[in-house]
Formats: sequence, structure tokens, C-alpha cells
Amino acid sequence: MQEDTGREDTGQDVAGWQAGDRIAGDWGTSRLRLFRLRGSRVTKMLEGPGIGVVAGPPGDVLAATLAPWFAQGLPTDAEIMLCGMAGSRGGIAEVAYAECPVDAAGWRAHAGTVAVGTLRVVIAPGLACVREDGAPDVMRGEETQIFGMLALHPALAQGRHCIALPGTHGKWAEVADGRVLGFRTFLTGELFALLRDRSILTTAGGDDSGGDEGFADGLARAEAGGYLGALFEARAAQLRAGRSRGWAVGFLSGLTIGHEVREALPGVAADGEVMLVGDPALTRLYGQALARHGRSATYGDGSAAALAGLRVLEGRA
Repeated sequence: MQEDTGREDTGQDVAGWQAGDRIAGDWGTSRLRLFRLRGSRVTKMLEGPGIGVVAGPPGDVLAATLAPWFAQGLPTDAEIMLCGMAGSRGGIAEVAYAECPVDAAGWRAHAGTVAVGTLRVVIAPGLACVREDGAPDVMRGEETQIFGMLALHPALAQGRHCIALPGTHGKWAEVADGRVLGFRTFLTGELFALLRDRSILTTAGGDDSGGDEGFADGLARAEAGGYLGALFEARAAQLRAGRSRGWAVGFLSGLTIGHEVREALPGVAADGEVMLVGDPALTRLYGQALARHGRSATYGDGSAAALAGLRVLEGRA
């Protein structure tokens, strides 16, 4: 296995705004991350609430989050580049999806530009496709990471590859010669969070130990299929087999991830590696699931991929 460690230089040696500094951001459902860029370096970062939890108009939230940088000299008419849910129906302004198959140039051509007060905000488009089974699918944010990975690793832009992006709404994308052909979304992260936090499945155990064992047991159970019929085993094992809450949480994670991988793999070439892009801890769990099926993975950091994709959007890569 090989791992992409292409994280940005996050040196914090810049106090104020300088000519040539730029702002780029990734606005997801759960959080907003804004980066001050100087060349290819990240010199500062700010965080704010995600689109899914904003209190008030998203444009006002963006301006409020930028307040510390305005105080340091950020021009009030600056240009800001955003990807993710900023272009969704509940975001700053809805930006139409680019239809697959699409390459980086075609994606960039669909970007939207809106005014937020005196700020000029460039918003990345999401992607839309029709899956092989005829169902529609969409993504916002992950496409920026995909095109970022293609820029960071030119070998990915040649031939056919599978890029999987685990997360709240995980994506498995098929890429060929630099174009995104299509993809499939799995609600794995959101479903796991609901089962962990809002169901009775993790409330009967006594402590948080045993998570790793539970995850391995969940992966093994997923190989037998029957996802809905297996869920209640997490609770029953706490009541009848002395399992801990931590084991049950791990079991649900392994069961859910295992079923996603089991369902996605038939669409991946039998001899092909899967490029996993996202949070390193999460992608490692997916690597374990793939290994149980005899499949190998390479790894890419999601933050580095998003920043590289934003550079593609602004024509710097």
C-alpha cells in the first residue's frame, strides 16, 4: 500500500494580509473550513458552522466567520473560492451540477459566481450522473477532491481507476483518462451516526472498551449479508453476551462499512486498486474492509485533495 501525505504547508508565520494572498474554502454539511493561501501554502485557517447547522443566511455566516481576517486587512471586495454545500439549494446560491462524464475543464466551466455583500464568491459546481441501474445521483464537494487527486497524481489521469471517498454520504467514483464517468453514493456515515446516537442499539452496554474487536466482528458479520437482520445483534450481544457499548459501536461501524464495500466492489475492476480519499482514520477502516475481500488500497488525504481541487478550479493546476 502507498499513502499520499501531500498535506499543505501550514506555517503560521504571517500576521496580516498581503497582496497576492487568496481565500479558498470547503463548506460541508457539518463544518466550514476557510484557508488563507500564499502561493501553494496555507498560512492560516478559520472554521465555522456547516451548511446543515447555520443559524441565518449562509452569506451572513460566511462574512461573520471571516471577521478576524477583515480585521487583519482582508479587502472587503476580495474574491473567495468555495466548494461543497455552498452551491447547494440551502447554500449561498444554488449552482447547477456538471453532468458526467466530465473532465476538470468541463467542471470548472460550470462554476458559479455570486456577490455576498461586496465579496465576490466563486462556487464550485457539483456533479450529477445517471447510474447503470438508471437511478440519478449527485455529489457536492467530493468532485473537488477527485479533481485534486488527479492533479496531485497525474498517473490517476491515465487509464481507468476507482476513487472512493468515505464520509457522511460516501462516494465510489469511476474515473477514466481524467474524466469522471459516474459514481454511486452510500449513506453510510449518516446512517451509522443515527444508529449510534439515536437508536437503542448502543445503550445497554457498560463502557466504551472493545471498539476494535467490535469493528472486526462487524466486518465479519457483513460478509454473510442481511444488513437489516444483523443490526439488532449489536443490542442483543450487550444484553446476553456481556458485550460493551464500545463493542456495539464498533460492530455497527464494521457492519455498515462492510456492507458498503461488499455492495460497491462488483463495480470495481477485479484487478484494480481502490484509491481511498478522506480522513486518514476513516480511510484506514475502509482499507481493512477491502483487505477482507483480498483487495488493496492506496490512500489520499482529503484536505490536501480539496485544496488541490480548489487550485484546479481557479486555474492554478
